[in-house]
Amino acid sequence: QVQLVESGGGLVQAGGSLRLSCAASGRTFSSNAMGWFRQAPGKEREFVATISWSGSLTYYADSVKGRFTISRDNAKNTVHLQMNSLKPEDTAVYYCAAARTAVGSAGTSGYDYWGQGTQVTVSS
Repeated sequence: QVQLVESGGGLVQAGGSLRLSCAASGRTFSSNAMGWFRQAPGKEREFVATISWSGSLTYYADSVKGRFTISRDNAKNTVHLQMNSLKPEDTAVYYCAAARTAVGSAGTSGYDYWGQGTQVTVSS
């Protein structure tokens, strides 16, 4: 059974940092792009960042560019999201996802597997 399990969420003050992790099990995703999405209450799920299978290509939403960094460790089947300079508007449930292609996209339809999410709350 394929599983993606996120961890690292929590409550942080504005300006602070968090590092999210996503551990995959059941199969390897070393040939697949991985992505992070988020969903705030009452809003649609939105793209945050994606990283290609090798880690050489990354792409970010404009709202997080320069503050968030996505990375992966194929040997450990994990992907991370380092979040710095957090803002209250970053508050959301953050989801890890595995794409069906080697290079990811910003659309949710390009991702076949999803984690259950981890809550990130940024206080002002």
